[in-house]
Amino acid sequence: MAGQNAITDVPGIKVGHAHDGEALTGCTVILCERGAVGGVDQRGGAPGTRETDPLRPMHLVQKVHAILLSGGSAFGLDAATGVVRFLEERRVGFNVRVAKVPIVPAAILFDLGIGRADVRPDAAMGYAACINASTDRPAEGNAGAGMGATVGKILGMGRAMKSGLGTASVRLGRGVVVGAIVAVNPFGDVIDPASGSILAGARPAQVGPVRIGGPGRFADTLEVMKSLAGKTILRFGSRGNTVIGVIATNAGLSKEEANKVAQMGHDGIARSVRPAHTMLDGDTLFALSTGRRQADVNIVGAYGAEVVAQAVVRAVLSASAAGGLPAAKDL
Repeated sequence: MAGQNAITDVPGIKVGHAHDGEALTGCTVILCERGAVGGVDQRGGAPGTRETDPLRPMHLVQKVHAILLSGGSAFGLDAATGVVRFLEERRVGFNVRVAKVPIVPAAILFDLGIGRADVRPDAAMGYAACINASTDRPAEGNAGAGMGATVGKILGMGRAMKSGLGTASVRLGRGVVVGAIVAVNPFGDVIDPASGSILAGARPAQVGPVRIGGPGRFADTLEVMKSLAGKTILRFGSRGNTVIGVIATNAGLSKEEANKVAQMGHDGIARSVRPAHTMLDGDTLFALSTGRRQADVNIVGAYGAEVVAQAVVRAVLSASAAGGLPAAKDL
């Protein structure tokens, strides 16, 4: 059976976007209303998250009902309130006898440096994303949490490029599916995992007679970092960056195994973002298990990393120019 090459190929997963195309911000909800075993792994040094502790082993709650990915920096965590309200209205949540409490972990990215900094995802936008959720292939590029995403910010926002949101999936046989959806807003460059060539990233800058960056279209963040040895990068680059996303599968996983899949998924970020997991990034991946198909956690995790890398690449190749910044398709 052919799929959509999207996280919505995983049974039990719906995705919805809501965004403001003028303010360049938005959010994306990954709904699993029947509940899914969840895990999380956070590797960047500047995260913004909500309700990640319940996803870890040795905690009471076993299943989550949605994951929210949002722009707006810490302000954007407010959008999770709208997701909670949507689920509560449908009596979806963890049963505490007197009520059903929806479990909605969330992670945010920093997009205040593009568009309007005073407009951020809120509860109304989170609710709207739920209304829009479906099993259709989600829009990529400038959509949802990727609306204000940018890439390659070591020389500041003026030399960055527009990024976005991407998704991908793989069928492993015996009915097992692994998919990912990722909002790509890193400090570093996005590269082709096969060739190592830069697909989108920091562009060279001219400071008086001095050109910072190589002779090509891209400055190459690693090379610029080398030239800044002994200096503080914060003086030059953007402080607000992160890659956030979700890996989902219909393989039956325990909470510990879901956390392992989230951990292994970060290899996909490391293959497609250079450098990854810096102190200026808040890189966070969630993992969801929606079914009971039999699959070894090592296989699920290995292919989780693969679809994360593919989704990161799709995010930049699907993005369109916005906020005065070019996208990969413009070069």
